[in-house]
Amino acid sequence: MLAPLCFWGENFMIKKEKFALSTTQIIALSFLVTILVGSILLALPISSANGEAVPYIDALFMATTSTCVTGLVTLPTVSTWSLFGQIVILLLIQIGGLGVITIMSGIMLLFHRKMGLGHRLLIQDAFNLNTMSGLVKFVKKVLFGTLIIEGIGALLYMIVFIPKFGAKGIWISIFNSVSAFCNAGIDIIAENSLCDFATNPLVNIVTSILIVLGGIGYIVWWDVIRVVNSRSSRNKKIFRHLTLHSKIAITFTLGLIFVGAFLILIFEYNNPTTIGNLSFFDKIQVALFQSVTTRTAGFATIPQENLTDASTIVSLVLMFIGGSPVGTAGGVKTVTIAVLVCSAFATIRNKNDVTMFGRRISEDLVRKSVAVMVAFVMIGVTSSVLLMATNDVSAIDALYEAISATATVGLSRNITAMLNLWGKLVIIVTMYLGRIGPITLAVMFGSKPQGQNLISEPVEDVSIG
Repeated sequence: MLAPLCFWGENFMIKKEKFALSTTQIIALSFLVTILVGSILLALPISSANGEAVPYIDALFMATTSTCVTGLVTLPTVSTWSLFGQIVILLLIQIGGLGVITIMSGIMLLFHRKMGLGHRLLIQDAFNLNTMSGLVKFVKKVLFGTLIIEGIGALLYMIVFIPKFGAKGIWISIFNSVSAFCNAGIDIIAENSLCDFATNPLVNIVTSILIVLGGIGYIVWWDVIRVVNSRSSRNKKIFRHLTLHSKIAITFTLGLIFVGAFLILIFEYNNPTTIGNLSFFDKIQVALFQSVTTRTAGFATIPQENLTDASTIVSLVLMFIGGSPVGTAGGVKTVTIAVLVCSAFATIRNKNDVTMFGRRISEDLVRKSVAVMVAFVMIGVTSSVLLMATNDVSAIDALYEAISATATVGLSRNITAMLNLWGKLVIIVTMYLGRIGPITLAVMFGSKPQGQNLISEPVEDVSIG
């Protein structure tokens, strides 16, 4: 049902006299079609646990949150959907996490179909890559690596879930592994997410590793493997030989996780409604999990509405930043924030060049980072205001919900199910915009014919600060 979008991609790009869609527009459209098809399937009575069709707005919401790997839900996943409905949701999560183009590319490779130039351009844009070299090999590694990691995750989950749920634990383990790796945060365990397993070390560790591996980005995987297997890494100084992208992604990911966990541990230490009554070890692992899951994963082991205001702000910042590029996570992304922070410090120190790890960052990359940041802020703020205007929610709850949707996180202060029709529509649009990315939107709606920017406007100084 989605194949025509990918197979048409080549025609869209090569026969421009017939079609005017760009690759980024095709990618955005492919997500939209997936959501609509998924919503129709979820609106069928067979998808409901009680055999009665759910309201279409809730089916549309569920299809959107699954495809956009967000995790916000208006109806409890575990009790609302039948096995058929859960399978549809899982497929939407997998498609949304990897991307429609990647899934269809894998199907083409499976049937030994050759990829044309148009399809390669689609893959390049879908992963935001700078080169078309080795795209087929890249897609194969992404698909194979994803299956391996999700399979291992499922097997590890079974150690806990089979003894607790019996044979059903196999399906729960598979579902949870795919959802965690894709940073979706949707589960079929209980209505309170993973709160019943808040102090289970195995569930915490497996879920956290899956989230991080999915969110750190595929190109970091291959770069680390390349360096480990290379002769130059025999002196064990692996980090030195990584690319700049990998250094930034790894450094900022680890830094945000541990700094976030430390702050949450301090702010929640004596809060009896979260971790105040737990042992010191359990406090540490719950704080660490909260720091990890806010990086666009969406699983919850503590009620988000019970967080202190300080922890809420920390969680908002972590959600807004999100994961790393070319992965399953959302948010502004670690590399974007790193570029902006270094650019700000370079300006403060009156330096012309923005540098990190001994490498100079191009001005074009700085401008793109600014564009992504501005777009995300605009989407998040607009969504927050609209939620407050259409629903009786506080500013902090609306902001938490909006940032969670914009960054495709899925954590909520327990207000998603209480949203009215307009509130649900606001979050649906926000999740979609947050998933396809502000840069994609900018290219979709702001593309200009070649040569239009050859004439520059006059320069005039303005006051800043």
